[in-house]
Amino acid sequence: MGILNTTRIKRRPTHPGEMLREDFLPDYGLTVSTLAKALGVSRQSINELLRERRSISPEMALRLGRLFGNSPEFWLNAQRAVDLWDAAEAIKKDVARIKPLNAA
Repeated sequence: MGILNTTRIKRRPTHPGEMLREDFLPDYGLTVSTLAKALGVSRQSINELLRERRSISPEMALRLGRLFGNSPEFWLNAQRAVDLWDAAEAIKKDVARIKPLNAA
């Protein structure tokens, strides 16, 4: 049994790539190249993430959490929020047709 969540945000959550691009890179004075080097990944991976064409993987969350001193869960939760929003938007008509069950 779960807790019914009746509130739904009206806009798409912020993608972790946008957070990196708009908040973290400027605050830490990083470029795509310096971030990629610090994380030990390719510039292409970072570029795709910053352009919101790539999702945060658990491995990337671990790297980002270590680099910025926050948790991998911070990054994964941000990605999860975006993924759930996108999925809900894609299948909202199908989900609306499902009739919730009541416990006996």
